[in-house]
Amino acid sequence: MAKNVADLLVENLVNAGVKRLYAVTGDSLNPINDAVRRDGRLEWIHVRHEEAGAYAASMDAELDGIGCCMGSSGPGHVHLINGLYDANRSGNPVIAIATTINANKIGVENFQETNVVKLFDDCSKYCVMANTPQQAAQAFQSAIQHAIQKKGVAVVGLPGDVSEADVEKVSTSHKNYYTNSILTPGKEDMQELAKVINSNKKVMLFCGYGCKDAQKEAMLLSEKLNAPMGYSFRGKIFFDKINNPYAIGLNGLLGSKSGFQAMHDADLVILLGTDFPYSDFIPEENTIIQIDHKPERIGRRAKVDYGYAGNIKDTIEVLLPLLEKKSDDGFLKGMRKLHDEQEEKYASYVQEKSKEKNIHPEFVASVIDDIAADDAIFTVDTGMSAVWAARYIKGKRDRYLTGSFNHGSMANAMPMAIGAGLSRPDRQVIALCGDGGISMLLGDLMTISQYNIPVKIIIFNNRSLGMVKLEMQVAGYPQWQTDMKNPDFAMVAEAMDIKSWSVSECKDVKNTLQEALAHNGPALVNIFTDPDALAMPPKLEFSQVKGFAKSMGKLMLNGQAADVIDTAKSNMKYLKELF
Repeated sequence: MAKNVADLLVENLVNAGVKRLYAVTGDSLNPINDAVRRDGRLEWIHVRHEEAGAYAASMDAELDGIGCCMGSSGPGHVHLINGLYDANRSGNPVIAIATTINANKIGVENFQETNVVKLFDDCSKYCVMANTPQQAAQAFQSAIQHAIQKKGVAVVGLPGDVSEADVEKVSTSHKNYYTNSILTPGKEDMQELAKVINSNKKVMLFCGYGCKDAQKEAMLLSEKLNAPMGYSFRGKIFFDKINNPYAIGLNGLLGSKSGFQAMHDADLVILLGTDFPYSDFIPEENTIIQIDHKPERIGRRAKVDYGYAGNIKDTIEVLLPLLEKKSDDGFLKGMRKLHDEQEEKYASYVQEKSKEKNIHPEFVASVIDDIAADDAIFTVDTGMSAVWAARYIKGKRDRYLTGSFNHGSMANAMPMAIGAGLSRPDRQVIALCGDGGISMLLGDLMTISQYNIPVKIIIFNNRSLGMVKLEMQVAGYPQWQTDMKNPDFAMVAEAMDIKSWSVSECKDVKNTLQEALAHNGPALVNIFTDPDALAMPPKLEFSQVKGFAKSMGKLMLNGQAADVIDTAKSNMKYLKELF
């Protein structure tokens, strides 16, 4: 029996290891829908919004090595773009099929027509329009291979009539290839690298997501060098553990004083597998080494003195025998002391008493960290939820934490949890959501309900766009249009057949969260948190004070006396924290 293009696509996806696809079916996508139904090996997840599907597919890719999402003609596949941007910047291999109007209708501004290549080119590693069955056959294999090897998004535009057409002959492979090559700097580079490290006294490691598969090796390197170990937000979950004697915290916008100071006080900073974006937090005076498996990243964020292309695990294994043991632990002890002091400060916020509907989010995050499983998977919204996760969610045995750490999009945590829950049904999946983020894709709670995905959604409901509010204060703008009128999220979840709770008092937080995490099925907890619990990044004191003064001046000039008083009260809290 002859296969059509849609059948061939299904075969290619199955052979590549795809387990499910996320889509809203319709018009040009219907031939693929039918092929998936007839084949039976792929699970079709009917999301309510294609953006949610792209985020979920990205989590499939992050956890299992490949994911797939689809969008129908015009508006259907346009909705994929934000989630695909996030997947591509995170290095997650996602296959996106953008079906279109029939090929003979393209080019005359037809109903629901888009230019697929122009549309997706900036958020993909590979993007092609397949206008014939043979082109489609080649494009499927090539797209999957690009996504796997280049670690990102591959998009195939596919007209509906091409999907239905028979494939007479296929000259491309029906399988894909997951290569696992050893990548280290050359012999002379390794000798130079060792020489530089051996000649510097105070060494600090800064570990990113590229150390995910090199956790043991990075720890051995810190041990040999008595080097404090800082980390990016995406690398944090692998090293921010109670039993890590080298951990000194995050640097960057959500970082700590110890993470910042260690990087600036070191003679030598070694950037390991990180594309750390916050250049203002990176020192300019000391020596910097950067090691990354993608050499094009080296030196684009910092004044790097020595750059080497290498897989982190492979490189450290070759490097360790070349290094001299550093016996002086004074620098490490000093930074660890500063780190412990900062952790005590964070703990003090947890203990503060909360007013009704003004529960300290620090307390909520601390309780979640305490009661969540040691191998829980956390997805985190961009915004203030990310601050609390950065400060209070620790690594423990085999935890995993992710978010929109490269793209910085709102609304990512809940749809990411969909992908994580389907990929890892045996593990606890917890989405830490802001009220602003959850509101954007609220309809996809119904996807969770329909497929009974056992994720736990925790909403930090501060009735505002908290991070934006802070940004406006720092920049000297009056707070405006940051307040939110929210629905009763618990009632919304109940209407969607998801077990839910609302918590307005501190005394109910722990018991409710324990009940939610123990629930056999999806659950949502809506927690009313303090809208003024806004945290500042380290070493921005001067600009912050200027920003506060500027915002106060603007309000006074505009005769907004009440706003001046409110801003002064809230700013005093931040100034006390800073000094």
